[in-house]
Amino acid sequence: MWNAAEELDAILIFAEHRYYGESLPFGNKSFTDAKHLNYLSSEQALADFAVLIQHLKSTIPGTQDTPVIAIGGSYGGMLAAWFRMKYPHIVIGALAASAPIWQFDDLVPCGTFYSIVTQDFKNSGDGCSESIRNSWAAIDRLSSSEQGLRWLSCAFHLCSPLKTVVDAAIFKAWLSETWVNLAMANYPYKADFLQPLPAWPIQAVCRYLKNAKLPDKHLLQNIFQAVNIYYNYTGGVSCLNMTQTATKSLGIQGWYYQACTEMVMPMCSDGINDMFEPQKWDFHAYSEECFKVWGVRPRPSWIPTLYGGKNISTHSNIIFSNGGLDPWSGGGVTQNITSSLITITIPEGAHHLDLRSNTPYDPASVLQARLLEVRYMRLWLQQARLARHPK
Repeated sequence: MWNAAEELDAILIFAEHRYYGESLPFGNKSFTDAKHLNYLSSEQALADFAVLIQHLKSTIPGTQDTPVIAIGGSYGGMLAAWFRMKYPHIVIGALAASAPIWQFDDLVPCGTFYSIVTQDFKNSGDGCSESIRNSWAAIDRLSSSEQGLRWLSCAFHLCSPLKTVVDAAIFKAWLSETWVNLAMANYPYKADFLQPLPAWPIQAVCRYLKNAKLPDKHLLQNIFQAVNIYYNYTGGVSCLNMTQTATKSLGIQGWYYQACTEMVMPMCSDGINDMFEPQKWDFHAYSEECFKVWGVRPRPSWIPTLYGGKNISTHSNIIFSNGGLDPWSGGGVTQNITSSLITITIPEGAHHLDLRSNTPYDPASVLQARLLEVRYMRLWLQQARLARHPK
């Protein structure tokens, strides 16, 4: 974004999404109950951005006729695409990077996400994904006794020891999330998007996971070495905290509420086409959990109803970029829909790599993607100028 802004002589504006960061509509009461959370939705956020842009254009001298392009990655990428769809008179185009706008209802198979994560580990070292697949049963066997739970707590340097089978289930969920986050942050250079990590972190992790057939304790000691890369690459962590998988505050609380209302993304695993424990998509259980935590029920079909699902060919000027290493690409748009709803695939790209600044370590595919993105933006600017001043 920074490189593109400089090239196009543009102002970059970062708007904070309502209910995230400091933008709390009801201050400390914002997260107290469903009544105060009622205004947390993608629709409301997009309306905020529309009002904000109009406000800025009326208050920043010389910007009254300036064209605007929406850019975002991940959920922000979904918002960028939807912004162009809902407010085409306010933004002339959008770059939606790693935007899983089809990860809803039954638009894509629920197992795609975890199979892409698995592929990343499979491609990064022999025995790697198999070691992780075998680790679940090893954890089950050890966690069936108090002694085994103590051993696991000690071997993984956990801040809070595991005491029950429920703790062991939470432990496995934490490990699963760690593998997913490594796939998202599998960048070609050192980065700290979720945690401080080395270049190509999955390759670093897979160095410890070469032998999938080791006895339980040996296998799990290797799994610890692997997750330690993610949580303690800098060496400054004294124990591993299962309640935290990212160092930065990503507004998880707000996202959980949205996942319980509109952002219902079905996911499942089978333990055969992926390295995770088999888990069916259970909407009923999901709904019950949401009701227990927030007092709300999820609406699984609302997003496709609101934004068109796969029926978006009447829209224009949106670039959907996806990384081949990014599990979210499974729910993304990966084939051109029309000549102005176009896709860019970055085979060596993890989660929205194209939005990051240029570095000497970037693969050629992401450099080409960035050049192409700017070329399309120039085209949109040209079209906007022509529309304003027809010959």
